[in-house]
Amino acid sequence: MSTSRAHGEYKVQGGKLVVADFTVTDHRLTEVSINGDFFLEPDETLADINAALSGLPEDTEPAAMQQRIEAALPRDAVLFGFDSRAVVIAVRRALAKATSWADHEWEVIPAQVRPTLENLALDEVLAREVGAGHRPPTLRFWDWDEPAVVIGSFQSVGNEVDAEGARRHGVQVVRRVSGGGAMFMEAGNCITYSLYVPQTLVDGMSFADSYPFLDAWVMQGFAELGVEAFYVPLNDIATPQGKIGGAAQKRFVNGGMVHHVTMSYDIDAEKMTDVLRIGKEKLSDKGIRSAKKRVDPLRRQTGMARQDVIAALARTFTDRYAARVGKVSDSELAAARHLVEHKFGTEQWIQRVP
Repeated sequence: MSTSRAHGEYKVQGGKLVVADFTVTDHRLTEVSINGDFFLEPDETLADINAALSGLPEDTEPAAMQQRIEAALPRDAVLFGFDSRAVVIAVRRALAKATSWADHEWEVIPAQVRPTLENLALDEVLAREVGAGHRPPTLRFWDWDEPAVVIGSFQSVGNEVDAEGARRHGVQVVRRVSGGGAMFMEAGNCITYSLYVPQTLVDGMSFADSYPFLDAWVMQGFAELGVEAFYVPLNDIATPQGKIGGAAQKRFVNGGMVHHVTMSYDIDAEKMTDVLRIGKEKLSDKGIRSAKKRVDPLRRQTGMARQDVIAALARTFTDRYAARVGKVSDSELAAARHLVEHKFGTEQWIQRVP
């Protein structure tokens, strides 16, 4: 008989700490104790949760584990500050099938001006490198000096971009690897970053929960700058003055993923709605004033130069996760440029949904 003791913790975003303590006996969970600073009624429900987990094989899938817990909850159960998913994450962390921020060493790659296509290709290259274990989880800030519309992986070029407006303003149209909506990017008008992480960091989470979880440091950074930022499900970041940005994700089969965010710093709303059809459609009954509200610039809300906002956010991430400064390696850059030539820069990719 093989036995080992396991301990895992998960702090719910905006909620309470959930702790899982148990023994693994012959690959099954035994002596299960779920505990923490949450609230739960009636008291007996905690024993029901422990019993639901007891005897489960250690390789039980997160969804099946969550269903087992929820089936055991009495009809009048009230869980405050946590839920069944939080319990699953704590258990998975105890089993070393899920990881926390503290389990990793982090790097921050400072902003460097690169062609937009190269920035897009680096997202795929670095995410795959993290998934393969060839680089640590990494935060990379973007920079660029050319105007572009970056459309989501599944968007139609014709439906999203006004070709005549793009030509008139000299705006390049490119396609990224993740889903979501179009990004209008001119030099200095946005703040964009990408997080490359192992999927174990979001193991057991829904897509909806993973977005604010991965951007909790950004909310902290904005709070330190006096900006009240919050998530609007699924993937929008907003303040009381309006939307400031949006996030998108792509998960790769090797276990790596990219989570990237673009936030408006000082966007020309008239030019944006001249180039993006989606802007015209969403705002068709509200006009340019509403467009300006939707892309409310961080320049006005912070009163800071763009590079100073980026530096403040990078400092928050570095302090929070003890990150060190990193860089794109020569081999990673070569791989990205190869992808530009054979994927991201090709008409086959850009026009894959015409």
